[in-house]
This record gives sequence, C-alpha cells and structure tokens, in this order.
Amino acid sequence: MSLKIGIVGLPNVGKSTLFNALTKSSGAEAANYPFCTIDPNVGIVEVPDERMDKIVEIAKPNKIIPAVVEFVDIAGLVKGASTGEGLGNKFLHHIREVDAIAQVVRFFEDADITHVHGGVNPKLDKDVIQLELILADLDTVNRRLGETEKRSKSGDKEMMAQSATLKKVKDGLEAEKLAINLELSDDERLFLKSLHLLTNKPFLYIANVKENEVATFDSAKAKQTLELGDGEAVLPISAKLEADLIDFSPDEAREYLAELGLKESGLKAVIKSAYRLLGLQTYFTAGVTEVRAWTIPIGAKAPQAAGVIHSDFEKGFIKADTIAYADYVQFKGEQGSKDAGKLRMEGKEYVVKDGDVMHFKFNN
Repeated sequence: MSLKIGIVGLPNVGKSTLFNALTKSSGAEAANYPFCTIDPNVGIVEVPDERMDKIVEIAKPNKIIPAVVEFVDIAGLVKGASTGEGLGNKFLHHIREVDAIAQVVRFFEDADITHVHGGVNPKLDKDVIQLELILADLDTVNRRLGETEKRSKSGDKEMMAQSATLKKVKDGLEAEKLAINLELSDDERLFLKSLHLLTNKPFLYIANVKENEVATFDSAKAKQTLELGDGEAVLPISAKLEADLIDFSPDEAREYLAELGLKESGLKAVIKSAYRLLGLQTYFTAGVTEVRAWTIPIGAKAPQAAGVIHSDFEKGFIKADTIAYADYVQFKGEQGSKDAGKLRMEGKEYVVKDGDVMHFKFNN
C-alpha cells in the first residue's frame, strides 16, 4: 500500500512553497522510485527511514526500493471553491482518493507577502478551507441522499439504512462539523468510505512559521488558536527553510538545522506524523537482489503483510522467516541472525512488528 497526502491551504500561506520543497527533493536512489511528477499537482517522494540505510549497508543489494508517499497539491482553493470560485472546483476531485489531508496554515508575519484576507489570521484560514470542503461534501451527500430516498420508498432496508446515515452526516456537515469527527457506528463508517468525502479523512495541521521560530513554536497554544480537538495536533514547519534545504548537501543541512535547534527536516516530520495519524508502519524484505520497504497497517498479521507484495502471497501463505530489525543489525544480516538463533519462523497469527525483516514462503 502507498500513502497519499493532499496538501490544502489558501493562497500565500506557503502551501506551494512547501509542495515544491517536497517534490524537488532528490527522491530515492533507485531507478525504480526516483522523484517523479505525475502531473503539475502530484509528486512522489521516498519515506525517510534511517533503518533502511543500515539494512542496505549490510545486505549490499543491487537495487533499493524505499516506501513512497504521493503528495497532491490542491491548487486554487479559495473561498467559494466548492461552487467553482478560483480553481478549487477543478482540483477538489484530486483529494477524494487521498488518505490524509495536510492543511497549511500561515502563522508567520511578512509585510512583503500579502494575505488573501488582508492580515494573518490562522483560525480564519483553517475555517475557510474546511468550510469549502464541508460544502463540497454536502453537495455529495445531498445528491446521494436523493437517490437513496427514492429507492427507500420500495421498502429496501439497505437503502433506508443508508438514508438514515446520510441524514445524520448531512446534519453534522450543516453544523460545520467534519465527517471524520461525527459519532457513527462501524457500519455507518464503512458505508461512508464509499462516498470518498473530503472531510472524512484525518487532518494534519501544518503551521507555517519563520525559520527561527520552528524550534520554539508553542504547538499547544497554536492548537488552542485553531480550536482543535483532543486527537488533533499542529506541526510547525518553515516552508522557506525546507525550500532552502533542497540545495544543501546532507552535512550542510544537518549543520544548518542544528544551528536552528532542529533535529530533522520538517518534511520528514510531515511523513512520520502522517504514518502515526493513519496507524501505519514499515517492514522490510532484504537480500542481494534488493532491499525494499513495505507499508502496512499497525496490527497487520503476517499473511496481510505478504499480501501487499502480491495477493497470491496472502492466499497461499505458509510461513514467514522473520528477524527483528535490531537483531538484523546486531548480527550483520540474515545469516548472522540465523546463526545466533534470532531468525524465527512465524505463522498466520503473527502480528508484524515495525521494522521486521521478513521473507515469505507460500504455495503457488
């Protein structure tokens, strides 16, 4: 599975700068996954993972294939986008298939960069964007509700249940609540997925600040400013800093970040936060032919993990030779781990751990 993140934000909040910084990164070393632009608003970059570097150093593979993230830039999203203002209506469909939405909110002051509302107001920025997404979802819900109500007249119980769910969601959206925050049953959530609602996705809130403000940014205060709920968080990033880092060597980037009191690039933080938000983790396959990272849900069992490689692997799953990442590194690879008794044979009920190095055996 791959991760898709839609980036939204008003004009001049730093959204485009952030997107450009993301999509101009070097991408993977392997020819299989270099950075590529699918179209002017979509880019693919590798998932940063220091563990993979160590596995590669040990395995010395011919090919390296990291996990990747697809970023979708939702351009032209302004007030009235849901009814066709700006370019919003044209690009809203891009985020129907994304897994999470990263909303860039401007917190920095700069007299040389005008704001669409005439002044910096993070709460207003957030509300305007979310209202447009809510309005777009209301249009989707109303159209679907019209269909289900017609079919409910025949006594179709499934259509009646869907109508009841749609009415509940409609009421929530009209109260300006995001669909993901509504109290719904598991069955109702499952049905809602088929609608691909824009507000039924996890949100990352990215506070765009000045370079020298990232390390000291008060995320708790920003969360209060934006009036976010308990499960929501704000991630500080300087889009300008990220754009500047593109031309730095790795050593220069580390030195500059250290001067600013930062341990890593904000772009890495975005991807890691998205993984946590969506409950995802990584396992690896490693050998001389290739080292590859695979993305799976936390809690996935061995057959499910095998299934992300190929559906036949899951159907015919027999067992998984498994080495914990720490053991793989400590004992210098598969053979060393095997000699040390650290290679385990796991069955269908094994819950894959983050960082596991695995090799699957299956029936054709």
